[in-house]
Amino acid sequence: MAGSIPASRTASSAPEARAAGAASAASRTGDSLRAETWRRFRRHQLAIVGAIALAVMVLAVLAGPFVYRVPIDQIDFKAKLKSPSWAHPLGTDDLGQDVLARMLYGGRITLAVGVAAMLIAISLGTAVGAVSGYMGGTVDHALMRVTDLFLSLPGLPLLLLIIYLFRDSLKKVLGPEIGTFALIVVVIGGLRWMPVARLVRAQFLSLREKEFVEAARGLGAPPLRQIVRHILPNSVGPVIVAGTLDVAAAIIAESSLSFLGLGFPPDIPTWGRILFDAKDNLDFAPHWAIFPGTAIFLAVLSINYIGDGLRDALDPRKVL
Repeated sequence: MAGSIPASRTASSAPEARAAGAASAASRTGDSLRAETWRRFRRHQLAIVGAIALAVMVLAVLAGPFVYRVPIDQIDFKAKLKSPSWAHPLGTDDLGQDVLARMLYGGRITLAVGVAAMLIAISLGTAVGAVSGYMGGTVDHALMRVTDLFLSLPGLPLLLLIIYLFRDSLKKVLGPEIGTFALIVVVIGGLRWMPVARLVRAQFLSLREKEFVEAARGLGAPPLRQIVRHILPNSVGPVIVAGTLDVAAAIIAESSLSFLGLGFPPDIPTWGRILFDAKDNLDFAPHWAIFPGTAIFLAVLSINYIGDGLRDALDPRKVL
């Protein structure tokens, strides 16, 4: 149109520049928060030691069987109950099987049970706590009463009963290893979600009244978007800490089941199963029980130290 003045390049690019600046500022804020969390975590020396010890154990059980290629079921009656030596670094059991090879293989299963059970507990607990804390009212009351009901159940006796009743049927359907693994993981995870649900509910009850959530609600954000985009990311700190403790609790639960003879079958050597097999030979072959017991102890202790470090690093009220 004649006589019109074209818009300047500066004016047309101003909104884009502001958007780019906001994105850059958000990126810098995220990087600074991560850097601050890492700095606070590093100041917890026991957490660093625990993280290093756990990393070494995970690396050993993942890469060890590829380096140390002794079969876990190789029987040598001439070498049974031998003390640690160059040929067998951690000794042998009553069938002459190499303890180190069986521990490297069994460590995968023990740690996998802990991680898988933790994921189930975190997922279920977060879902129940989020719905309860956001909805409130009757829904909150009903879900919390269900949570209290599960909390009142005796954990270990119920775990033993469920494993005893359904172990054989699942073995027939899924096989001895996968069936036992699935049953143990589901039962342990299904009995560990309640503390996570209470933590998430408490976070949601506090955060749903904050200004940024009210602003999202005022702009028309649906409830699911408010939960997933605004409230849940600000509740992950306690969930992460609870998740690390759930891993340790799941490892102890699986080891307890195997030690009582209700876990994995004898040909699947988890750390707890090795302890169960070694309990009758403590007088003349203590090494058979010392090494798997030490592995369980170090794994649980390291995970608890990591949880303490994460709790301090993710708590803004704690000065480090």
